[in-house]
Amino acid sequence: MTVLNNRKHLLALSITAALFASQSYLAVAAEKDSVERIQVTGSHIQRTDMEGPSPLTSLSAEDIANSGVTDLIGLFTKLPMAGQGTFSTQGNSSDNTSNGGSSVSLRGLGADSTLILVNGRRVSVSPFANNIDTAFVDINNIPLAAIKRVDILKDGASATYGSDAVAGVINIILRDDVEGAEISAKLGDTADGGGKEKNLSIVWGSSTEKSSHTFALDYFDREEILYADRDYSKSANQKALRPNDPFATDFRSSSGFPGTIALASDSTNRLPDTFGNDVCAEADIVGNLCRYDYAPVMTSVPATERASFIYLGKYEINDNLRGFAELNGQHSKTTIRGAGSPSFNELFMAGDNVNHPFANLPTHEFYQQDLTMRRRMLDIGNREKRVTSNYYRSIIGLQGEIKDWSWEVAYNYIKSESTERGVNGFPNSRRTQEAIDSGLWNPFEPSSNSQESLDFIETTTTRIGKSTSKSFDGKISGSLMEMAHGDLGLAVGVEYREESISDNPDDQFLRGEVFGTEATQANGSRDNTSIFAELAIPVLDNLEVQVAVRHEDYSDFGTTTDPKVAFIWQTTDSLSLRGSYGTAFRAPSLHQIGLGNTDESPNLVDSVRCAAVGNVNKACEPQEYTAVLSGNDDLGPEESKSYNLGLIYELADNMDFSVDYYDYDIENVITKDTQFKFSTLGNDPSVVERLPSSVAGDPGEVVRIFDQYENIGNITTSGLDVEANYGLETDMGDFRFTYALNYVLSYEDARPNADGSMRIDTQEGDFEQPEVRWSFNTVWVQGDWNASMAVNYVGEFKQDAAVAAEGMNDIDSLTTVDTTVNYIGIKDTTLSIGATNLFNEEPPFSYHDFTGFVSGTHNSQGRFVYVKASYKF
Repeated sequence: MTVLNNRKHLLALSITAALFASQSYLAVAAEKDSVERIQVTGSHIQRTDMEGPSPLTSLSAEDIANSGVTDLIGLFTKLPMAGQGTFSTQGNSSDNTSNGGSSVSLRGLGADSTLILVNGRRVSVSPFANNIDTAFVDINNIPLAAIKRVDILKDGASATYGSDAVAGVINIILRDDVEGAEISAKLGDTADGGGKEKNLSIVWGSSTEKSSHTFALDYFDREEILYADRDYSKSANQKALRPNDPFATDFRSSSGFPGTIALASDSTNRLPDTFGNDVCAEADIVGNLCRYDYAPVMTSVPATERASFIYLGKYEINDNLRGFAELNGQHSKTTIRGAGSPSFNELFMAGDNVNHPFANLPTHEFYQQDLTMRRRMLDIGNREKRVTSNYYRSIIGLQGEIKDWSWEVAYNYIKSESTERGVNGFPNSRRTQEAIDSGLWNPFEPSSNSQESLDFIETTTTRIGKSTSKSFDGKISGSLMEMAHGDLGLAVGVEYREESISDNPDDQFLRGEVFGTEATQANGSRDNTSIFAELAIPVLDNLEVQVAVRHEDYSDFGTTTDPKVAFIWQTTDSLSLRGSYGTAFRAPSLHQIGLGNTDESPNLVDSVRCAAVGNVNKACEPQEYTAVLSGNDDLGPEESKSYNLGLIYELADNMDFSVDYYDYDIENVITKDTQFKFSTLGNDPSVVERLPSSVAGDPGEVVRIFDQYENIGNITTSGLDVEANYGLETDMGDFRFTYALNYVLSYEDARPNADGSMRIDTQEGDFEQPEVRWSFNTVWVQGDWNASMAVNYVGEFKQDAAVAAEGMNDIDSLTTVDTTVNYIGIKDTTLSIGATNLFNEEPPFSYHDFTGFVSGTHNSQGRFVYVKASYKF
């Protein structure tokens, strides 16, 4: 076809393609010459080219190398179509439940609504969910050195791939055609401290007439970045960092050191600990609370070390039968640091205790009174967690041909195991209380305590997770019949999958004996059987219609059937139109169904108490509370409808662009709304447990809030994807310019009100919902030199509604520049130097958290400069 041939000519202009080269469905058409038929992401029917009715962006190994990123998530966070819910090791704080993990959220619909595939097959989820409930595939398991290309399908695809393909599909294609060996080494460092990286990889392979083998070994190491390493996050007291900002908040913890003393009978009657030898520093006393600045010792980017192995092999048994195998393994270690464990009225001291701070003050109102306290357990040091993970994936299968039909069967086994150990700074609350009661440990005079008492209090914690997936799949595709305008293509298949998840903390957590830290507990299993079919109908010489349907039967919530209809119409040699409509679903994750009572520490506003007594002890301001979450056996799947309409237009041999309109409507969204439940049911003791108060009308301080996951609310979103490419040949070299834009026209997250009506909780432009993201990339090639430069833009968005006030600025847009220069003048060698965030732009300021920035949208890495050398032999 004319468009395809021109694209091949244009691609030949450069050695490397630009990051986000926006090659849409034509991106790797150059492979057409080497294979008769290829598998296209989004279809089970093999084709002679990459054309298809669904919008597809493909990133080659060269694109990834030129981006300067060290792992896949570094690449995906810069995709214009990535949104809220994308998270990485560069945003994992010590309060996260998936430390060391990374995943991407297309369209901002959540990491659990983006299906991740490797070579077209599913990958098991991480045993540790993100933010307690979000099941995700940890893309850190795939080293960059082993990647051939990445396909990003930008419409719903449950009819093709099943659950989780609501927002789209990311298919990671591994290298399987290496001849000889390649070794690469990379070193990089940040401008502001922390985050130094090193990466070493070797890929080698060989092939004969009957077999091929490809191996990859990869080692990656990144140093930690603390919040103290960045000026904008080095203190939780943002008022001190921004003294001229009237909206800046003091986020220092109300659990200080040595702490705050309160009456057990009325915890609102409290005093900062200024009695005896060890006292709260004057600078830390705010009102009647002793506060603590936890930010400097907390992890912003955890230290990470990974070693990976990948093998892909094929063997030709006869002319029509081949065997294949894929093996993937990884061992990783992550270290996360946090401030000493906080206690919030969990500990008590009897009025006649030998260490009572007011024993010698008979006139004091706290004399001989039972006491409680808010204190930070700095006596035993700051917290440190170490996560060790092992990941294994193995596939064996057969593929072949029967006349004009291609078939394939495979067995897939995946296991992911993680162990999280709290090695420093974790107190056992039962033993701590026993030490107080016996007089062994004095919480109000920490300098007087013996090492024996500290050893008695401190404990080590263990959390063990395991995720497994076993599946068998088979499919056959070919020409059903010859029609007037071509072959009627058909693919049919079946898949059976068994999944299990376990995430279990040790008995101390289960007994509630570890406070001030988060851990989840979840256990569940399910099996799933699916059958699917797809037709490619040549309606006209220039019009193809795709019809697909998939039926799924789950052991734990029932069945679902999802269809999809799509078309591509080449109206002229230079203009093509495409569109699709389909339904999709997301099965409730095993974490959401099987979650045991799990503590989290959200920042919430006690609106019930605020209305009753005003801003007493910051009741009207966001503060950290304990929420106890649990799973829900009655959850049903999220269901969605989506459609896409687009055009691809070739203006000239060296210039083309595409525009796609997308629309998603998701119902029965599985989520929690703890703030809503807190506000509407704050006086219900079965939902909110409070301490007694002697003040008339005061409902009392909160002990804990009980919540669970439910099918509540709906999400609708629509927008435009624009991609453009231009090639230019000059005497100064060949240039290629690419542009990719995502513009959100609408986004509405609707949640229920107390009366059953719906309210708009979030919409486009709100917190973490920028309306515009784009990237512009330039590649230059001249002789032995080539270079690239990418400009990445994330638009502005509103402050968090929980803290927004009149006169407060929005969160600014952010523009960063990445660049790399490559030299290939030495035989078989490539030398590179580059930088991401070249101008060291700081993340825009946000008032919502002590960090001073939105870690789900921006990160604290800053300028990262690297050098790299590769050698082929």
